[in-house]
Amino acid sequence: MKLSQQVLSLKGRIRVPGDKSISHRSIMFGALANGVTTVHDILRGEDVLSTMQAFRDLGVEIEDDGDIVTIHGVGFGGLKAPKNKLDMGNSGTSIRLISGVLAGQDFEVEMFGDDSLSKRPMDRVTIPLKQMGVEVSGQTDRDLPPLKLKGSKNLKPIHYQLPVASAQVKSALIFAALQAEGESVIIEKDLTRNHTEDMIAQFGGQIAVDGKEIRISGGQTFTAQTVRVPGDISSAAFWLVAGLVVPNAEVILENVGINETRTGILDVIEAMGGQLSYADVDQVAKSATLTVKTSDLHSTEISGDIIPRLIDELPIIALLATQAEGETIIRDAEELKVKETDRIQVVADALNSMGADITPTEDGMVIRGKTPLHGAIVNTFGDHRIGMMAAIASLLVEEGEVVLERAEAINTSYPDFFAHMEALVNG
Repeated sequence: MKLSQQVLSLKGRIRVPGDKSISHRSIMFGALANGVTTVHDILRGEDVLSTMQAFRDLGVEIEDDGDIVTIHGVGFGGLKAPKNKLDMGNSGTSIRLISGVLAGQDFEVEMFGDDSLSKRPMDRVTIPLKQMGVEVSGQTDRDLPPLKLKGSKNLKPIHYQLPVASAQVKSALIFAALQAEGESVIIEKDLTRNHTEDMIAQFGGQIAVDGKEIRISGGQTFTAQTVRVPGDISSAAFWLVAGLVVPNAEVILENVGINETRTGILDVIEAMGGQLSYADVDQVAKSATLTVKTSDLHSTEISGDIIPRLIDELPIIALLATQAEGETIIRDAEELKVKETDRIQVVADALNSMGADITPTEDGMVIRGKTPLHGAIVNTFGDHRIGMMAAIASLLVEEGEVVLERAEAINTSYPDFFAHMEALVNG
C-alpha cells in the first residue's frame, strides 16, 4: 500500500473507535452477568470480534445491529463447552483473559491464534492458573498457543505477586479468583490499566484495591448493565502525535477515554512541550475532548512507573521523539518485546529506514531528534500499531514515498483509520 507524502496541514474533528480494552471487557462481563447487557460505541476491530465470537462459541447469545451490541448473560455457571476450538486471532487480550474466565469451568477447551499470537508467551498466565488447580498446557516451556485448558469447579484462591506489569495477566487472575473458593490476593509489580476492576464495580461486584494490592472473593454474581465505551486513547494517540508534528495542524478528538491508568502519553506530550488542551471532561465516564496543535517539541526521558500507562503508545511516541529536539530515552519497556512483534526492534528498524536516528536497547530505545524523514518500504509484520505509526510518519516524508506492507493489520483495532486520515488531510 502506497501512502501519501508530506502534507502542508492537518485539520479537523474526529471520533476515534471505542476503547479496545473496555470493548473486550464489556463483552466478557455482559456474558458473565445475569440479564441483558447493552453496549454502545463498541470497537468492531478484529481483536474484539474474536472475543465476541469466542463467547458465542461458549453458548452466549450476542446480537449486533451495527449500533448496539446486546448480550444475553448466562453467568459463570451458564457457559457451555464449545463444539470447536476457540480462534483468538491476533488477540492477546482475548486468549489471556478468557483463560481466566475458563479457569472455573470443568470442560476442556483448546484456544489458538494466528502466527503472531502463536509466538506470544502464555506462561505468565498459565503458571498462576496451574497453582489454582487448572490443567493447562501450551507449546514449549513458555506455553505458546495453542493452549489446552481444563478448569475446575473447586478452584483454589491464590496469593500471587505478578512478576511483570501486565493488565492482561492481572485481569485473567481476577476472572479466575471470582470463581475460586475464598479470597485471593493479587499484588501488581506496577500499577496497570484498571478497566477490569472498574467494571467489576459497575456490574455490582466487590473488589478491594489498596495501591498495588487487590483482594477479591469468589462466588460473586454480576447484574447486567448499559455500557457506553469511550474512545480508545491508544487509537487517539496516533492523531495526537500527528497534530503535534505536522505543520499547520489542529486536531480535535471527541470523547477520548482518560482513565488515569492510560494517560501516560498525555503526560509525555506535556513534558515535551506539546500544545494539548481538554474540554467536555466527564469525570464519571472518564472521557474528554482533546485538542492538539503543531508544537515545538523537546526531548524527555520515559521510564519507571509511567511505562505501564503508555506501553501500547510507545511506537507512536517513538515517532514523536524523532521530531523533538534532543535525545529522548525510553527505559523499563522490555514488555514491548512480547507484543504482536518485538516492538523495540521493529519500531527502530522501521523509523531508521525512513531516516530516523534510533538505537534499540534491551529495555527501550534512544531516539535522537530532530530528524527529517524520507520514503521507505515498511512491513507491519502483522502489528496494527506499527502500521499506524508508519502511516503517520508518511505525513512527514519530504522525498520518496512510504510503501506499507501488510497494511491490513490496522483493521485489528482501527478499521476506519485511513478514512479518518483522509478527512484530516483534506480538512
